[in-house]
Amino acid sequence: MGFSDHIKEIERVWQGSNTGRDAIVVDSWRRCLATYQLDPTRPQEAVIVSETRLREHRQQAEDLVHIARSGLERLYRQVAEQNYVLLLSDRQGVTVEFLGDASFNNNLRKAGLYLGSEWSEPRAGTCAVGACIATGEALTIHQTDHFDITHTPLSCTAAPIYDTQGALAAVLDISLLSSPILKTSQNMARHLVSSTVRRIELANLMANSRHDLVLRFAGAPEFLDVDPEAAISVNGSGHITGMTHGGARLLANSGGVDWRNPEHLIGRPVTDFFDAGLDELASLTRASLPQDRRIAVRDGSLLYAHAIEPQQRISGVAIGRAARPLPAIARLGGGVPAIDALRRKVEKLAPSRLPILLQGQTGTGKEHLARIVHEASGVSGRFVAVNCAAIPEQLIESELFGYTPGAFTGALAKGRKGLIEEAEGGTLFLDEIGDMPFAAQSRLLRVLAEGEVTPVGGTVSRKVDFRVVSASHRSLADMVAAGTFREDLYYRLNAAVLALPALCEREDFPWLLDRLLEKHGRPGRPLRLAGAARLLIMNYRWPGNIRELDNAIAFAAALCDDGLIEVEDLPDQLGRFADAHGRAEGTGHSRDEADLRAILAACKGNVSEAARQLGIDRTTLHRRMRRLGIDRPH
Repeated sequence: MGFSDHIKEIERVWQGSNTGRDAIVVDSWRRCLATYQLDPTRPQEAVIVSETRLREHRQQAEDLVHIARSGLERLYRQVAEQNYVLLLSDRQGVTVEFLGDASFNNNLRKAGLYLGSEWSEPRAGTCAVGACIATGEALTIHQTDHFDITHTPLSCTAAPIYDTQGALAAVLDISLLSSPILKTSQNMARHLVSSTVRRIELANLMANSRHDLVLRFAGAPEFLDVDPEAAISVNGSGHITGMTHGGARLLANSGGVDWRNPEHLIGRPVTDFFDAGLDELASLTRASLPQDRRIAVRDGSLLYAHAIEPQQRISGVAIGRAARPLPAIARLGGGVPAIDALRRKVEKLAPSRLPILLQGQTGTGKEHLARIVHEASGVSGRFVAVNCAAIPEQLIESELFGYTPGAFTGALAKGRKGLIEEAEGGTLFLDEIGDMPFAAQSRLLRVLAEGEVTPVGGTVSRKVDFRVVSASHRSLADMVAAGTFREDLYYRLNAAVLALPALCEREDFPWLLDRLLEKHGRPGRPLRLAGAARLLIMNYRWPGNIRELDNAIAFAAALCDDGLIEVEDLPDQLGRFADAHGRAEGTGHSRDEADLRAILAACKGNVSEAARQLGIDRTTLHRRMRRLGIDRPH
């Protein structure tokens, strides 16, 4: 279809003629003319938003992109050989994630199939992303379905992604620069996109409902446990707390309401929609066969359900409510004097602009502390982490400061913004700053002193405003004395110094251990430690600190049965330590006494806490203490 023919058809649609276009396309064309007052005779180039706006949109979508990433990559692997590109757009239509063949970048960018492209209807006219945002439905906008003649070579298929509260969160789109003539050629594409969206929404619901009962539904028992069609989450009082889009449609059909009004669904008793009580719903676990987990919906239909129990139960209610995430400062550690002192320092230092230097052994949680400082500071920009030891020396300057087009062999033709500029308005975290090459130290000093950055190969400086937090496991003062670290940079970085203790020195070790057990537990299967495994963990020296402990718990979580970690589930180095410790202490009372004293010391003499850590009651612990001649702590 030529340009003039396309314009004439749009005019006929505006006049009320039926041209055979899909109703969804006709409605969009009319919105473009009447609501957005777009002129089809004036083609518009694709819009790519500024880097500043893109950064803002990507920050807002960061959590969703993180959850969706594996699904996006899987879908792209399925369609890449057919020359599709994949776009994830936020609810404003701005592309915040892009997967495509880099060899076609110029053509894709020109067509708007690129990171930062804006595909809202008011901006781009009829297009898959914009029409999807307008209608809330999965759809294909194929070639001349597009309003703007600029986009008519494209074929785009999109599906909406809804958040757990039923609001449109994003749109997933796969597009072709050119495609077969028939629109029906994209039916399989729409199926693939919709299936991927369904899995992303389910993953998002599971991530946000770890302490609620999750019910997953399918029309056939064979697919219930592998590819459910819908899901909802329910709290301990039996009220609906979240849902996938399929779940919203299921509830809406059952309750006779419009799924576009999620406020009529969220918060209502689950018994309003199903012919079953909360206890009956919670019993539909894998303990029974899928075909036996049939449930009646109040609209008269029958479904098969799979109940996933919450991660933890709270006494007094059947199903625990989701606990609020710990605020940044509270995530520093347990309530012991050393951590309380660190917490007070962070509370006062975080809102200031002072550079902070973090000192501590490898694996003690320096980046974790830096992120807490960033969150508690209240700044609006990003947290940008740079591991100075992991970037090759010949690349560190271009990574930090960016470079101009053609600055060196292999440089991108358009140049590249450096990580310092990426931290604009936020926090730049320089991990292992002691490993930064001397030349890069000089350039960093100049940036900190002047508040300007000059890209490699460039002559024009750019203003930058960021907060710097640095970290090292080595003593920077000793490196200054040895002449391997610039003294003037050292004093620029250490306006405030925070020291993190080794794990074996932390009095809140039991608190840290419990947090890691929560982290690696799965919905419906909290992690627990057998008494002997807990004793072994408490006595081990942990040379790799929190990182080593985290890895050990992750390893044990993968091996253990029913969530109970035994000694044999722990990594080999702990087993070797146990053997050596057993030979040194003997296998009699001396070993038991040493272990029990270690637990009591870690719990600061609190017998109730020690009993909880060991998984026994206080009476049993007192009896064991008397047998071993251990006095009751005061």
